Amino acid sequence: MVTPAARRNIVILLKEGFQFSERQACVIVGLCRSSCRYQAKPKNDAEIRSRLRELAEQRRKFGAPRLHTLLRREGHLINHKRTERLYREEGLSLRLKKRKKRISRLRVVMDKPERINQHWSMDFVSDSLFSNRRFRVLTVVDDFSRECPVLEVDHSLTGKRVTRVLERIALTRGLPEAITVDNGPEFISKALDLWAFENSVKLRFIQPGKPTQNAFIESFNGKFRDECLNDNVFVNLRSAQKIIETWRLDYNSERPHSSLNGLAPTEFARTFEKEQKTEKPKLKLVLVKG
Repeated sequence: MVTPAARRNIVILLKEGFQFSERQACVIVGLCRSSCRYQAKPKNDAEIRSRLRELAEQRRKFGAPRLHTLLRREGHLINHKRTERLYREEGLSLRLKKRKKRISRLRVVMDKPERINQHWSMDFVSDSLFSNRRFRVLTVVDDFSRECPVLEVDHSLTGKRVTRVLERIALTRGLPEAITVDNGPEFISKALDLWAFENSVKLRFIQPGKPTQNAFIESFNGKFRDECLNDNVFVNLRSAQKIIETWRLDYNSERPHSSLNGLAPTEFARTFEKEQKTEKPKLKLVLVKG
């Protein structure tokens, strides 16, 4: 198929070289006269380009879809294709590592939560300070809203410490019905087992060597490591705690989540709770014998 621009060039050639009228040349080429006279109006993308570069610098692990969501939040009502074009032209494309193809296995069907505070997931992530001393992070995620209630950072995190963290979370948002964990020593400890029994919380242990059975926290840990741990240098433990807490607040309130239709976790949680309050209770018919 010949493009409209190429057809316009042919019309110009027929008019100048063979003395055809514009009407005759358009009929021969099969081009509408209004399309022939059309002149492209260049769009001023300077402001959007500048803001796109700023966002890409602030969010160095965000691709075009999430940057497009941030632009629309700020009032730039542009098409996603325009954002992707500017993204490519500015050379902002991420270099993704090629992963080795693995043998396909049967997927584990996860229970799908239906409300907030129904299922949580917990795990540990480790990293090192500038002095090469290791530290650990306890990660907790609500499987439904994808909110992260806490990221506990310290050199040592025992089972008792995990229970104290959960009790602290319970003061502000309550406790879940179940928590999915792996078989680490902190999660199989007597301290956590006793705490779960006293608070009527079910601990769901995945099979050893099956991290896909705890997919929600594994997905979160990947984002956490890619966007925070790998992107910062931690001078000391206090610096690590401050940087990680700042990232957690930003993740909950600002970061668009693809599985939540582009909403941030706290925004999705507010929307869900509002919808639950506005739903009218269903009337039940009671038959009385008489």
